[in-house]
Amino acid sequence: MLQLLTFLVEKLSLLLRLKCLESPWWWENNDRERAAPRAPPPSPQRGDLLEVPRTLFTHFGIYLGDNRVAHLIPDILPVFTSNSKLIRTVITNDRLILGCIYRRATVRVDSLEDFAYGSSILVNRADRMMQTQPLPAERVAQRAEKLLGDVQYSLLWNNCEHFVTFCRYGSATSRQTDKFFESLKSVIRDQRSVILTGLLGFISLVCFGVAPSTTLPTILIPFSLWMAG
Repeated sequence: MLQLLTFLVEKLSLLLRLKCLESPWWWENNDRERAAPRAPPPSPQRGDLLEVPRTLFTHFGIYLGDNRVAHLIPDILPVFTSNSKLIRTVITNDRLILGCIYRRATVRVDSLEDFAYGSSILVNRADRMMQTQPLPAERVAQRAEKLLGDVQYSLLWNNCEHFVTFCRYGSATSRQTDKFFESLKSVIRDQRSVILTGLLGFISLVCFGVAPSTTLPTILIPFSLWMAG
């Protein structure tokens, strides 16, 4: 079952990545940045904010120096064991997916290579996106070190980007979450959503008959989308 879930998540990630290529998703001016020639990335310093692109999202961490990165990542293993040696092993996709489902995560320290997971690393790119100035580098690293351990995870309200922005800027925010809600708002405002949900409701009435469980959603969902549009 878990292997099937992992397969479906990977396929969904691939489809969403193709969709993201059609229009900007996470960051403004992405196309312009890709077209511009890039200088070699600077070596990270203690307190720097690091980010690496994943299939569906961008992962963030705080560099602690000595090839170590503190980052928040979903992990189910601490629920079942307190064996620190086991928990310190590199988090697999199965552990990550189950951590997302059970909303458990850990702020942990990994090597720079394990954190990057084969992707290129960007350093402090968020500085020009934020309205507040970053805190002193040593204070940033110390804030990250104080938060090490198990935490509650929320994809929208407490993810890896919330962790790093709290450490570096003093306020937990997530641009990825903001972009998601903007995209969700555009879907809701699209009147084609009203037609589609109405059609699906009609099909459910035909297939399952007229009942409160089918009639109420058929009426209320398209009506709510129409009012929100």
